[in-house]
Amino acid sequence: MAAKRKPARKQTAVRSKPARAKPAASIQQISPCLWFDGRAEEAARFYVSVFKKGKITAITHYPDVGQEIHKRPAGSVMTVEFVLNGLPFMGLNGGPNFRFNEAVSLMILCDTQAEIDYYWERLNEGGDPSAQACGWLKDRFGLSWQVVPKGLMKIWKDPRSPGTKRAFAAMMDMKKLDIAQLKAAYKGR
Repeated sequence: MAAKRKPARKQTAVRSKPARAKPAASIQQISPCLWFDGRAEEAARFYVSVFKKGKITAITHYPDVGQEIHKRPAGSVMTVEFVLNGLPFMGLNGGPNFRFNEAVSLMILCDTQAEIDYYWERLNEGGDPSAQACGWLKDRFGLSWQVVPKGLMKIWKDPRSPGTKRAFAAMMDMKKLDIAQLKAAYKGR
């Protein structure tokens, strides 16, 4: 007698959920390198004192080779790596060949007037008073900064708007930006 066969099980397609990609580790791929003439460590120490979430992470020194090219003394500071509010920077003691200019600036987006006042005062210590205009300043190392309220770009959305024109005219007369004055000008007060 033949063995009884079990009835074949109905095959159902197994539906699998699509595989979710694992979040990639957050890697900062762009990091500013700031060129100094022997003052990289001094600058980094100043900047980390200004920013509450600032720290120096590494310092390297020039070896005793290559002086004919880089002209820096062996053992002197070559680079200083530092972080300001989560953004990594490198300061390089590259010599007198290059200087900062206003074509590049670092912008600090502030939530309040108190933040604007704080960064303006601290970064201006020893800076160039003649370089202050429209929220821009130049610090004691020659680096340009913009200290601006976060919502500023919303005001400039429509260049034909009377509010935009009034706020822009008000800004053009300011050195340090004043949020209340910009808002009042925008609203026509």
